[in-house]
Amino acid sequence: MERSFYKMGAVIALILCIFTQKSMAQGTSIIQLPAPDRAGGKALMACLNVRKSSREFSSKEIPMQELSNILWAANGINREKDGKHTAPTAMNRQNMEVYVMLPDGIFFYNDLNNTLDLIQVGNHMKSAGMQDFVAKSMLNIIIVSDMNKLGDGAAEKKLVYAGVHAGAIMQNIYLYCASADLHTVVRASFDQKVLAELLKLPENKQIILAQTVGY
Repeated sequence: MERSFYKMGAVIALILCIFTQKSMAQGTSIIQLPAPDRAGGKALMACLNVRKSSREFSSKEIPMQELSNILWAANGINREKDGKHTAPTAMNRQNMEVYVMLPDGIFFYNDLNNTLDLIQVGNHMKSAGMQDFVAKSMLNIIIVSDMNKLGDGAAEKKLVYAGVHAGAIMQNIYLYCASADLHTVVRASFDQKVLAELLKLPENKQIILAQTVGY
């Protein structure tokens, strides 16, 4: 019985992977992610014990279930009634956004619908950062702040808030990767202008950090 459930789960994962690849090839604008697994993983103290940065990544693709888990951990909604997230923001500004770069395209992580909303197709990984491993990786996460949502305060103070918020998202990703035996490293070395153009960001949205994830 246990083996049957395992095989069924493997078949479902394969179908989701094939569906996603076809969707991107056909230019489908929205990809529905599977529901994140909110109950799995290692204990928190065990994750903290092995949390680290890694700069070596394989070419193994990240399954859709794993991607859904990573993004929900990063900044998914964990309190549906209030629309609040796994990462905190000062005064509940909810100014943070997560973008996803895969070898097949660039997407916006729609946390409300748990979808990947297509921005543009194609492999743009080399523009996600300046280190050699970035271009060859299978997943780059771009952490963005909508500065307008931080109010009318001084630009320096708003940037501090955005940095703190991005730090919370970054650490969520680190802890999930420690739990799931994935590699990750956060990065600040990227061309802000080029990457913002690829993500089609308006002037009020600023890229704060990038993070590479993989096996």
